[in-house]
Amino acid sequence: MLRYFLLVLGLAVLGFLVWHIGPGNIYDAASQVGPVTLLIILIPSVLMYAIEAYGWKIVLGPSGKAVPFGRLLTIRTAGEVVNMTTPTAYLGGEPLKAYLLNKYKVPIAEGAASVVIAKTTLTIAEVCFILMGIALAFLLLGTGNSAVQTITAALVSVGLLVCSIVGFVFIQHRGLFVSILSLVKKLGLRIRALQEQEEHLRSIDQTIRNFYDHHRKAFLASVGVCFVGWLAESLEVFGIIYFLGGSVSFLAAISIGALAAFIKGGSFFIPGSLGAQDAGYMLLLQTFGYNDVTGITFALLRRFRELVWIAIGLLCLAMVGKGGMNQN
Repeated sequence: MLRYFLLVLGLAVLGFLVWHIGPGNIYDAASQVGPVTLLIILIPSVLMYAIEAYGWKIVLGPSGKAVPFGRLLTIRTAGEVVNMTTPTAYLGGEPLKAYLLNKYKVPIAEGAASVVIAKTTLTIAEVCFILMGIALAFLLLGTGNSAVQTITAALVSVGLLVCSIVGFVFIQHRGLFVSILSLVKKLGLRIRALQEQEEHLRSIDQTIRNFYDHHRKAFLASVGVCFVGWLAESLEVFGIIYFLGGSVSFLAAISIGALAAFIKGGSFFIPGSLGAQDAGYMLLLQTFGYNDVTGITFALLRRFRELVWIAIGLLCLAMVGKGGMNQN
C-alpha cells in the first residue's frame, strides 16, 4: 500500500513541476532535441551498460568465463529492467541474473556469488564517483555558495554509505546468506524456502569467500572498470545540457552526473524514483546555475532514456527467457 501511495505522490510532484514551469516552455526546450540528437544522447548509456557488464565478467568464476560477452550483456540488461521497474532498492533483478546464467551451465552458487560481488564492486565504484562529484562541486561552486550545506549533507550521507559498504563486505567474508539465516532463526521466524536451500546458500557464501581470498586483483579491476562506466554517465549529462543550448564544462558534467546518481540512489524506495528524482535533478541543475526549464527538461530526457532501456530490457528478457522458466 505504501509503495502505491509513494507512486501517486511522485506522479503528483512531477505533474506539479511540469505545470509550474509550463508545458509550453518545456516543449520549446525539448524541441531543440531532434531524433538524431536523442540517439546521440543514448550512446553514453550504451557504453555504461557494456562497461558494467564487462566489470561483471571480470568477477565471474570458471564456468561463467565461457559465457559470450554479448549474452552476458543481454542477461544483465534483462536483470536491470527488473531493478528499474520494482521498488526493491535496485536489487530485485539480481537473483534473475543468477538464474539466467544457470541456463548457460553456470552453477547457481557461482552465478549468485558473481552477482553479489559485481553489485558490490559497482556500488563501491559509484561511491567513489559520488565523492569525486562532491569534491568537484566544492571546487566549482566555492565554499560561500548557498548550496554548500546541501553538498555537505550529501557528503555525510555518502560517509554513512561507505560505512555500510564496509560492513557489507565484512559480512560477505563471514557469510552473507548464513548471517541472514542466523538472523531469521534468532527472530524466531520459520521461512521454509530458506531452510530448504541452506546448503546451497552455504555454498554461495563459500564461493564468495574464495573469491575475496584468491582474486583480489580481479575485484579491484572490476571496481576500476565500473568506475569508468560511471564516468560515461557524465558524457550523457554533457550531451543533454549542450543540446539544450547550455554551456557546461566536463568537470561540471562529472559533478552533476555524480550528484544525480546520488539523488537517484537516495530515492530507491519510490517506484521508479518518480517525482523525487525529477525534482532532485531540477534543484541540482539550479544549483549549478541553470534555469527551471533546463532542469526539468534534463530530468524528462533522462526519463526518456530510462523508458528506452526498459523496452530494451524487456526485449532481452524475452530473448534469454524464451526457453521457459521453472520454479528454481
